[in-house]
Amino acid sequence: MKDFDAIYSDYYSLVYKYVLTLCHDKYIAEEITQETFFKALKNIDKYRGECKLNVWLCQIAKNTFLTRETQNKRHCNQSIDTFEGTDDLEQAFVDRDTAFIIHRILHKLEEPYKEVFWLRVFGELSFSQIASLFEKTESWARVTYHRAKIKIKEELI
Repeated sequence: MKDFDAIYSDYYSLVYKYVLTLCHDKYIAEEITQETFFKALKNIDKYRGECKLNVWLCQIAKNTFLTRETQNKRHCNQSIDTFEGTDDLEQAFVDRDTAFIIHRILHKLEEPYKEVFWLRVFGELSFSQIASLFEKTESWARVTYHRAKIKIKEELI
């Protein structure tokens, strides 16, 4: 347990800042960070050391955030009455369908393209932050993001 206390104190700030870039809410970021370390403690025996510990923790945090977002979307009932006209309603469905198609393509995209694209677009991280997470250069992050965009566009066609 003492080792995990050291992990917690060494990486809490990094994970919290990462989650904060995802959700932009300090209270939610705190909750997700706490949940991340709880999950990490429960599953520390599954950590194989194939990646750096901070990358593993950020992956847990990202998955925790995504799970929370999915649950929030399920519970959020948007009333059709909020749309003023038929055009707005149709546009909302088109946008949702398009977004779903892109998410499906992104889900099937291989790594590191999927992760880099997700971090840049949804996580709103800079290329230098992405490079730091992967321990690569900023140029690598830019090229990987650009290639991910090309792969997504190819799938859309």
